[in-house]
Amino acid sequence: MFEEEDAACTPPSMGSDYSSARAIPFAPLSFLQPGSRFHGTQQSERQVYDVQVEIKHVDMRESFLCGYLRIQGLTEDHPTLTTYFEGEIIGSKYSFFTQHEDWGANMKVDLSHWAKFSAFRPFQKHARKGPVTIPDVTQRENIFMRWKEHFLVPDHRVRTITGASFEGFYYICFNQLKGEVSGIYFHSKSEKFQQLELKHVPNRGCFSATEFR
Repeated sequence: MFEEEDAACTPPSMGSDYSSARAIPFAPLSFLQPGSRFHGTQQSERQVYDVQVEIKHVDMRESFLCGYLRIQGLTEDHPTLTTYFEGEIIGSKYSFFTQHEDWGANMKVDLSHWAKFSAFRPFQKHARKGPVTIPDVTQRENIFMRWKEHFLVPDHRVRTITGASFEGFYYICFNQLKGEVSGIYFHSKSEKFQQLELKHVPNRGCFSATEFR
């Protein structure tokens, strides 16, 4: 989400070029599960906004997750806005290249945004040649995703807000060992390279996670 301004390729094999993309001998995913919460900021050149994210459902087999994103201070009329978002996990199903024309991104845009993440460097050379998928995503320190906001919560019928927009999406790099989310927001009409930085909020008690339905 951002403050409005006024105005079918065969993936390359995973060879030695990926050796620096650290693999881990187990699948922690303790931070990336239903009920997990993250807190931090989204920063533009002009403002820093408080952001909270709650994960509601994760399906690694389908390379999918969804949840709520809450941002504060974006507009005077709506000091707090909450949106429902869905995420594509870069792996065996989704590549680094965005496949949704209505999202407005092309190969050049994708590469320029992914390049902002140091964890993307081991994949950069192959990505320039065409779509790259990543096997065994859960075994890797960093998980790449795209998060797309779809509608406001609780009233899903509201699609537009004066002074704000959620028509873009986030390029996400999630460090599953540290529980840290780094993101770059993209929309053709927004300020470029707005940064999202979130950290996992520890759960201080036992609870049962409820899946989003």
